[in-house]
Amino acid sequence: MQRKNLEANGWKVSDTAEFLNLSPEEAAYVELKLALSKALQELRKSKKITQVDLAKRIKSSQSRVAKMEAADNSVTVDLMLRSLFALGASRKKVVGMLG
Repeated sequence: MQRKNLEANGWKVSDTAEFLNLSPEEAAYVELKLALSKALQELRKSKKITQVDLAKRIKSSQSRVAKMEAADNSVTVDLMLRSLFALGASRKKVVGMLG
């Protein structure tokens, strides 16, 4: 209903991928990073581990952990995966987190 009202008033309504002009592959990558960052934060919190403690486990900094949890574009998927494994996630669990 809201979308129809916006379009009726001359607004163009689209999704994030269209707005940012992302290819399907780029959109999939963004979604992957968002899923990993959310899973990382949820797993860390469920284990009652602070960002500082996780940073020590992965030999990084608290600010880097915060960037991972925010899906910052400077953080690699590799680091996010290694962090999930450092928290005890299995490969099977990580795959389940993605979809």
